[in-house]
Amino acid sequence: MKNLNFDVVVKIGSMAMIQEEANDIDYNRICNLARALRPGYILVSSGATEIGRIDYLHRTGSELRGDLEEIKTDYSAQGQAILMSLYRQFVDPKYSVRQVLVEHTHFNDKEKAEHLRRFFYRAANQNAIPIVNYNDPLSDEETRRMEIAALRKESSAVVECVDNDETAAVVATLVGAKKLVILTSADGIYRDVQDPSTLIEEISGQTVQELEAKIDEAITYCKGASRVGANGAKAKLIYAKQAIENGTEVIIANAKYDLESILDGKVHCTVMRLQER
Repeated sequence: MKNLNFDVVVKIGSMAMIQEEANDIDYNRICNLARALRPGYILVSSGATEIGRIDYLHRTGSELRGDLEEIKTDYSAQGQAILMSLYRQFVDPKYSVRQVLVEHTHFNDKEKAEHLRRFFYRAANQNAIPIVNYNDPLSDEETRRMEIAALRKESSAVVECVDNDETAAVVATLVGAKKLVILTSADGIYRDVQDPSTLIEEISGQTVQELEAKIDEAITYCKGASRVGANGAKAKLIYAKQAIENGTEVIIANAKYDLESILDGKVHCTVMRLQER
């Protein structure tokens, strides 16, 4: 097992940052998360596209129409600026905040991946908190698909990085994080999503193979997603495997809880870990 020496990678999903009823940003939730961040943590933050949509709607009274990929680009460019200003506003002022926009090439190219890894460690040593998101404003979907297809001809281990659950797992593996916390709008993984009593609070095994078999079983319980275009709980479990293979403990928890309580095991959530031998 790889020696782990980075603290925590945190990923927050788009719908965990939104007040759906009010069609607005959940400022309290973003504030609470930002205040919990410190050097040695990396935040992988979704939300730019959805927040950009909400901001555009509030300013103009209507939503964009036309090509869906272009709309996603426009919303995400608008939302990124808002997201970073919010994080800078609420993160402890003695810490720096550094934006990192990534695409699949940053992980599929060994030199670029090493460059990124060194950046993360420098940030930790310089009292800075990296905030990572996929580079939607500059990523062309058709080009990305062609590049991924070409890479798959050379290797089956290709990072696509469109889903930030995958991005977070890849980042956790890259830096050797002790824990990966995936914040969602649910308390974790359920055997029956309609029955809160079926929350799976721990998935563990003595070997990677045993743990992955249990994760595969949990995947069969996952159906649907919180929004169009999202991959839901199933994707979170699939991508978590890579981090777990590297020895990282993975936690899926509700973003309504404060990060410290989640890390201290004080809330109901789903924890995936290899058992100590």
